[in-house]
Amino acid sequence: MAGNACCGTRAIFFRACALTLFPRGGMKLTLMAVGHKTPDWIEAGCREYLRRLPRGMDARLCEIRPEPREGKRREQLLAAEMARIRQNLKALFPYRLVVLDEKGQNLTTLEFAERFAEWRVSGDNIVLLIGGADGLDADLKREAAESLRLSSLTFPHHLARLVLCEQIYRAMSVLEGHPYHREG
Repeated sequence: MAGNACCGTRAIFFRACALTLFPRGGMKLTLMAVGHKTPDWIEAGCREYLRRLPRGMDARLCEIRPEPREGKRREQLLAAEMARIRQNLKALFPYRLVVLDEKGQNLTTLEFAERFAEWRVSGDNIVLLIGGADGLDADLKREAAESLRLSSLTFPHHLARLVLCEQIYRAMSVLEGHPYHREG
């Protein structure tokens, strides 16, 4: 697939690639994920949820190539991936970095929707960052404005993308008053 200016690696999911969820001039939301060889069923699921977003909402996922293992220590892998992430973040500056981490803040669906509403009002460019198989570098986590978790369960990083795409759609449905989410 074609390269992407915001991500020096690979942009996937048609225009679903720098998750720009609000009309031009408003908040920009980028889903950045470390990984490659995304299974077709994950791409299809993400594409479906992003297709369902309200009109005027573009969507993108920026995929960062993971560091080849080749006998490297975890710290070396994470440092190399952090350098790639930072390089791609430069193209999105200014931004608010939100990492997805197992120790992040746990939000309900309605709280996640409220967070989206706050981000939309702030006008900040939001980057939601999912680490690869080895997670994210501790320095990058400390530099993030926020740390959220999708669940108390641990997901493979590709599946986390799909869950996040669904939750973005669900949050937007709540904000738009669409009946997709049923509380109670």
